Amino acid sequence: MPEYLAPGVYVEEVSFRSKSIEGVPTSTTGFAGVTRYGPVQYIDGLRPGPRSTEPRLITSFTEFERVYGGLEPIAVDRGDGQPTSESYLAHAVRAFFLNGGKRLYVSRVFAPLGPIETPVYGLASLQLAFGAGDNAIWRARWPGFYGNALLTVRAVRRRNSAFQHATFGTQATGLTRGAVVEITELPVPPAVLPADQADLVPDNLAVVDIDETVVDTAGQPRQVFQGTGGLVNPTPTMIIKEVVLRVTVQPAPDRIDVYEDLATHPAQRRWIGGVLEADDPEDENAVLFLDTLAPDDATTLTRAIGLMAALETPAQGVRLTGGNDGINPYPADLLGEAANVDVATVKATGLYALGEVDDIAIVALPDAGTYVDLTLCQEAAGYLIAHVEDLRYRIAVIDAPRGSSMTEVRAFRGKFDTTRGALYHPWIEIVDPLQPLVQGVPLRRVLLPPSGFVTGIYARNDITRGVYKAPANEVVQGLTRFEANINKPRNDVLNPEGINALRFFEGRGNRVWGARTMSSDPEWIYVNVRRLFIYLERSIDVSMQYAVFEPNNPRLWDSIRRTVEDFLYVQWLAGGKHSVIP
Repeated sequence: MPEYLAPGVYVEEVSFRSKSIEGVPTSTTGFAGVTRYGPVQYIDGLRPGPRSTEPRLITSFTEFERVYGGLEPIAVDRGDGQPTSESYLAHAVRAFFLNGGKRLYVSRVFAPLGPIETPVYGLASLQLAFGAGDNAIWRARWPGFYGNALLTVRAVRRRNSAFQHATFGTQATGLTRGAVVEITELPVPPAVLPADQADLVPDNLAVVDIDETVVDTAGQPRQVFQGTGGLVNPTPTMIIKEVVLRVTVQPAPDRIDVYEDLATHPAQRRWIGGVLEADDPEDENAVLFLDTLAPDDATTLTRAIGLMAALETPAQGVRLTGGNDGINPYPADLLGEAANVDVATVKATGLYALGEVDDIAIVALPDAGTYVDLTLCQEAAGYLIAHVEDLRYRIAVIDAPRGSSMTEVRAFRGKFDTTRGALYHPWIEIVDPLQPLVQGVPLRRVLLPPSGFVTGIYARNDITRGVYKAPANEVVQGLTRFEANINKPRNDVLNPEGINALRFFEGRGNRVWGARTMSSDPEWIYVNVRRLFIYLERSIDVSMQYAVFEPNNPRLWDSIRRTVEDFLYVQWLAGGKHSVIP
């Protein structure tokens, strides 16, 4: 009861109505698998890697390319004798958005070549030495061949900032402690000043310091210029130009990242070690970071000069080395590991990482059906099914193994019995989007698992119609043909066994022609029925949390009953009563 401790007028807000239930999203999807680059849990043996390793929310394929790389093949051997493999997850993401998907979480999986050592673990790097015991290392933020980026670091000279101070003589306007400057004599014609991006001469460089013990009549302290050989006393005929760095990173031919106005002392606002740091860089999708000590004291002030000179590269740039794509992950790698409750920096990986994202309602492993060994395909599908069974409020879209015949796909289906999984067959062929169109050159075709296309259709169906509508008789976008032709007699065999066929119909295009789960329970054989009840249960679960610590009395029971009845009635009116199909 509220307390009234003194006379007065008290206005209160009191609700006597039952709470309302808000429906949870059903189209948010999660993929786990191999990508060219991007966030993944690792420790490189020298220092902890970036801490932001959680699955990223992706809302477009362009965003996926920037975070995880593009469609280019990945240099992992999947056991089929090929030196590289298709990036099945990247193709699945492209198909997901092409078919109407809107929100996707991606959990990258990386299996190293060997022990956790920098060259072996797949982390690219470039080490620079300068001064006595000083060093700086350019490192890829994540493992992968993509991290072997072309790096170009060039010095950029700004305008002349020298001016004559009434008390201190030659000073530099607008420069603070830690700024690196180039101090040169005003040239006598025909001599000219160095070009704005010409190579640096370390002997001409100095770093600005502030002498707080000497101030002018306005109380402003004096600037002093520390060179590598001691104090530099500029004369009125000298020019003082601030020198900053422009860093250009090119991990792929179609991507160039440029970072401007970078300084080499931590006292500066755009300190290069902060703008390009491992954990929280200015650009969260930065490919590289600079690993270097950053002391900020008087004895190491001139370190900024040595660091700037060491970082500068030739105009054509230099390339990091040591990055590799590891090996093809086993099904256990796709499952991943749970987060370490005792070590905050060791986070979940694989499917376990997707399990920590509550919004996900649809899950797929685009790499699960790509193994040459069918036993591994079965093991990966088993992990995916166990994941959705454990978390309850999501459904798995499962791919049949590549190149499966009717007998093989029926045998594969017979290994499972779950109400929270749906199997789709056959694989889908597309024209390679990476191949340029050249007259007379045949187009390269790529065979892809159907999960990327189907999950996009699930999401599109939820958005346009509702989760109660069966995600079947829907057009599949972005393909040339299906791997195998499923006609009606074949579909009559597959459909009763819970294998959803992808079929071509003359005049109607390519369609999903099935909406059955992998269940033997007749109450749960339809995907839309299972997903509708997942939606209802999850919505009630989330919205009823307010009642956990309320007094357990008839008033609470009545409120909960009215709330749930109203919610279910609204869903019934919206179309939930038509959720069962033959």
